[in-house]
Amino acid sequence: MLISSGSSKACRLVRTLLVAALAACAPAPVEREPEPAGYAAEIDAWREDRAARLTSETGWLTLAGLFWFDDGVHAIGSEPGSEIELPAGKAPPRVGSLRASGDEVRLEVEPGVEVTHQGERVEALALDDDQPGPPTVFELGDLSAYVIQRGERRALRVKDRNHPARSAFAGIESFPTDWSWRIAGRFEAYDPPRTLPIPDVQGGVIDQPNSGAVVFEADGGEHRLDVVAEPGDEELFLIFADATTAKETYGGGRYLYVDAPGDDGRVVVDFNKAYNPPCVFTPYATCPLPPRQNRLPFRVEAGEKY
Repeated sequence: MLISSGSSKACRLVRTLLVAALAACAPAPVEREPEPAGYAAEIDAWREDRAARLTSETGWLTLAGLFWFDDGVHAIGSEPGSEIELPAGKAPPRVGSLRASGDEVRLEVEPGVEVTHQGERVEALALDDDQPGPPTVFELGDLSAYVIQRGERRALRVKDRNHPARSAFAGIESFPTDWSWRIAGRFEAYDPPRTLPIPDVQGGVIDQPNSGAVVFEADGGEHRLDVVAEPGDEELFLIFADATTAKETYGGGRYLYVDAPGDDGRVVVDFNKAYNPPCVFTPYATCPLPPRQNRLPFRVEAGEKY
């Protein structure tokens, strides 16, 4: 079949007009800001600070025990069979006892055992827990301990400032720093604020305040992560999982802090600062886990690996 040159030109003109029309209807591409020269150095400094906090004398690598207790009298010491069994070689066989009744918890020390609080030796001590905190801390040589409250449950958390995990720490592997994972978003407040049931790695569930959600675009769609709020928080705390979870990253998800929004509600979600929960490093943490709605359907190849 022969087509005249005039018909051919007309077809080309129609195609050109059609392409132009479709282009006019398409949304304009979102242009990202160019990566600033010092961004990679900023993430490196953040990672160094993170490692320094982990390995400090009070960091997560010092945890040496977690002992849940109910009302009653609970023996403390390194003697096998103690209800609160301290590390052998770090404490005498019998340190004393923990007496719990209602909201009150009291430490009673065995005669001749040197336990201190804020540098002063004590024979008995009332122990405030960490909710809202700060808790009352007592010391015994390299060890320190305090009461934590998780929902209706209480436990004595024990730390060892010379725990072998501190010297054995070899760093944390991370995905390469990638500016594209620093994503602009917005904060949507819930009015009124909600309550979010958050499971933890110890098998508990705690209702946490939920002031709103962080909303952002990634992987071709809009996504939202509910915020877990704590009294006095100046940042937004996110617990999330994604398609790397239980593969390259920890099976219990990862954590991320986002600076509080300004008056315009805008936030920046920088997944390069996503980090591992403390239960990656110790069995004695009480890490909250991601709520079901905070499971992203795509791979977040940024932040810390397992």
